[in-house]
Amino acid sequence: MRIIIVDDEMHALQLFLADVIGYEVEYRFFNDDKNAIMKYVTENRADAAFLDINMPKINGIELASELLTFNSAVKFVFTTGLDVSMNDLPAAIASNTVGFLYKPYNRDELRRYLSQIADRVIKMTVKTFGAFDCFLDGRRVRFSSSKSKELFALCIAYNGKALTMTDAISQLWPDMDIDKSKILYRDAVWRLRKTLSELHFECIDFKRACLVLDPSNIVCDYWDYLDGRNADYNGEFMKSFDWSVQYTAYLDRVSILRSKGI
Repeated sequence: MRIIIVDDEMHALQLFLADVIGYEVEYRFFNDDKNAIMKYVTENRADAAFLDINMPKINGIELASELLTFNSAVKFVFTTGLDVSMNDLPAAIASNTVGFLYKPYNRDELRRYLSQIADRVIKMTVKTFGAFDCFLDGRRVRFSSSKSKELFALCIAYNGKALTMTDAISQLWPDMDIDKSKILYRDAVWRLRKTLSELHFECIDFKRACLVLDPSNIVCDYWDYLDGRNADYNGEFMKSFDWSVQYTAYLDRVSILRSKGI
């Protein structure tokens, strides 16, 4: 789980840090520097934002509205010394708001909100051993085209490494004219982006001619196997995709070495 904390008071940030240490959460602190905040959220998916409402340069409620444009599923907790309630929030923000931390807040209250947010974070489970499939909170993800699904599978195989348009085309359309393959690539990217947006699971940073996957809320048997966690490799990897052969060969070598205790 990844959160951001925005407050113009250094003392408040220090208190937050003292309370959040030891909790299983990735966090980033900001004062009221809007440019730094927006740069971060364009490059990183935040599951939640703890926002002070009244700051010299930023209004926390207005900032929340802008954060929703980057991630429609982001959750909010507003920190304030004012008498503010859900009735004071726009409907779009209120529907994503977990609650309020009234200053001075206490550790138990903060931990309660962190637990509530963790319970609401959407998780994707990706199955790569055998046929490729994805499940969001237990329900199979329906991609709008076979190539958008295959493009997402390739992002998974790249395991967080940037997937360039050139690499994607060479593996998904290896024998096709370059101009036509670029058109098909852009269509697959558009369809994939639309699918993830509709699922409120924007886990890919769609850069110019490059895709970068954010793995923070994804559980994948392939990644677990490479990391030595409990995942049984059955000799098949994304078997419907031609490019998967190279990965299968690598996994076979890993399996043999592990069977020998190496």
